[in-house]
Amino acid sequence: MASPNTRAQILDAAEHLFAERGFRGASVRAITDLAGANLAAVAYHFGSKAELLAAVVRRVVEPINDAQRTRFDTLLARTPEPTVTELVEAFAGPLFDGMRAGDEGGARTSRLIMRILGDPAEEMRAWTGSDEDAVRERYLTAFRRALPDLSPEELWFRMRGILAVAAVDRVEVYNRQLPDCVSPAVGDDARRWAITFLTAAMSAPPTGT
Repeated sequence: MASPNTRAQILDAAEHLFAERGFRGASVRAITDLAGANLAAVAYHFGSKAELLAAVVRRVVEPINDAQRTRFDTLLARTPEPTVTELVEAFAGPLFDGMRAGDEGGARTSRLIMRILGDPAEEMRAWTGSDEDAVRERYLTAFRRALPDLSPEELWFRMRGILAVAAVDRVEVYNRQLPDCVSPAVGDDARRWAITFLTAAMSAPPTGT
């Protein structure tokens, strides 16, 4: 009989290896070896490697999505036409909360999000469900109203940039890959700087052709 902790141990191991190696580089055997589990445990608990990836990503992303949804609802309750700064803060703030600076768990989450953005494996883009799509579409719609001159393609590119900036910053802070003269941003500093930077980036005029 499988240990009641086996599923969680597999999720932890898979999160670590998917973040470090990508979907194709993280074998089921490597995941179960790291988890101290039987090779058949992935099929038993998740059905397939792709479904394991989906479970890993949802475990990481769902709390961020929930916070983004809550902040969006709070923002709309206050004003029907939020500013770009307010939208960036509501969208980006939970990313910094979910990827804590100087923390291995936060760094691992950051690396996983970077993998999702850059991994060529189709499975890395196939994990999303209706909840994730709904959050994304609500923000996209609000950003379109606030930035009507941007094409849908450029707007989505800039929104992906918010994810990338937050993830790279959290990994860099954890790894301390900074110039000797620079101290890593901790606490609210990085959040404030990121929101200022990302608001300017989102608000820039459309790129000329």
